[in-house]
Amino acid sequence: MELYEGLLTRRSIRKYTGEKISDKDIELIIKAGMYAPSANNKRPWHFIVVDDREVIEKIMKAHPYAAMLKNASHAIVVCGDLKKQNAPGYYLVDCSAATQNILLAAHALGYGAVWLGVEPREERVKAIGEIFNLPDDVRPVAVVSVGVPAEKPALPQRFEPEKIRKNKW
Repeated sequence: MELYEGLLTRRSIRKYTGEKISDKDIELIIKAGMYAPSANNKRPWHFIVVDDREVIEKIMKAHPYAAMLKNASHAIVVCGDLKKQNAPGYYLVDCSAATQNILLAAHALGYGAVWLGVEPREERVKAIGEIFNLPDDVRPVAVVSVGVPAEKPALPQRFEPEKIRKNKW
């Protein structure tokens, strides 16, 4: 798949076959996350790969929109390290870039994925942090559900030329 085509055709996939993704492919997906840009190249991210069904059930109970994890192969928890960020708040931007790379890599490899927002919802940050016993200086930013897709959503029309300005507002 060409990069530009992949950017336009990636969709949030919430239905999966339940088939397991290989460890090799999960590593490729995480590697793409680690190649995201970050402020001053600080790379303040950590990734928790989850394939234990009991842990996935805990995430589903903690996150109100995580039902699709039931048939997902894996959950990937993207966390930001407050001690490694370039300046206060940058971990969130950097981890968001890593999350987008993870979504695109999953799509490029033929898998489906969806971004489940954790940060800035404090109740979700607290619940996910407790599941994984995260240190105080590490915050969960997102959970990515990844699996073999059991759906192929239509490509929507999202190009909105009226939102483009040139040289001024």
